[in-house]
Amino acid sequence: MTNVSLVTTFILTGLPHAPELDTFLFGIFLVIYVLTLVGNLLILLVIIVNPHLHTPMYYFLSNLSFIDMWYSTVTTPKMLMTLVSPEGSLVSFPSCVAQLYSFHFLGSTECFLYTVMSYDRFLAISYPLRYARMMSGRTCAILATTTWLSGSVHSAAQTTLTFRLPFCGPNQIQHYICDAPPILKLACADTSTVEMVIFVNIGVVASGCFLLIVLSYVSIIHSILKIRTSEGRWRAFQTCASHCAVVLCFFVPCVFIYLRPGSKEVVDSIVAVFYTVMTPLLNPVIYTLRNKEVKKALLKFKDKVVYSESK
Repeated sequence: MTNVSLVTTFILTGLPHAPELDTFLFGIFLVIYVLTLVGNLLILLVIIVNPHLHTPMYYFLSNLSFIDMWYSTVTTPKMLMTLVSPEGSLVSFPSCVAQLYSFHFLGSTECFLYTVMSYDRFLAISYPLRYARMMSGRTCAILATTTWLSGSVHSAAQTTLTFRLPFCGPNQIQHYICDAPPILKLACADTSTVEMVIFVNIGVVASGCFLLIVLSYVSIIHSILKIRTSEGRWRAFQTCASHCAVVLCFFVPCVFIYLRPGSKEVVDSIVAVFYTVMTPLLNPVIYTLRNKEVKKALLKFKDKVVYSESK
């Protein structure tokens, strides 16, 4: 195959919108980005400095906050650049490769992490007496490491399959990020085999994780119904409800974009906003508002900061 990389730069066209909305959308997404970074960073710091939160659930939540900070950083700045440039945001070929890898690496790692978090909640509610032994520090570290390694392998496969194709032009990506489906439409070769492999790869990961999460929560609901006190049932339900809300916000748009036939670029780029921009913001909001321990820890952290500044 010759002239594999004739295209040296790509142009991200951004979100489809009326030009007069550029400033408004830029302001909205900039505020969301800042709030996402601050919210997730606060949760991360609070969990680190508060020994009371050094438990498996918060260990995985700290991993989630770390992922969301970088996930938002990989996607939102590129979107902002497309809003300030009417012609679109110019991105070099290597930068596009790096963004696609980072995007799928963090996204798939988050997907695996949601599965691990649901398994953790299943053990905590179904086996409370054996939970501490079953979810030891070593077990948590192994599970977290496995999610990161699995995400890396998945993303490497996606990136390699996408950019092994020749790109001869045009070079306009109908999206605000470098993602596989819109990039494949620019390849000057038959992409049917690659699209099928990518479809299966994403399908196995997304469907497998979602199925395991559903199975975990079916078991959790069964265990909750066995709890004798209404207060105990309510506490267990509250713990899991926040996780369910976050999982749905992440998985539903992903399945809509990657696992449906005949995708449309305009619709996909709009739907992608929900899990690339909104979900990283919703995670700290949902886990904070529905979690008394995190709220107490945040207040203590604020008091410590105020006290240290007053000295």
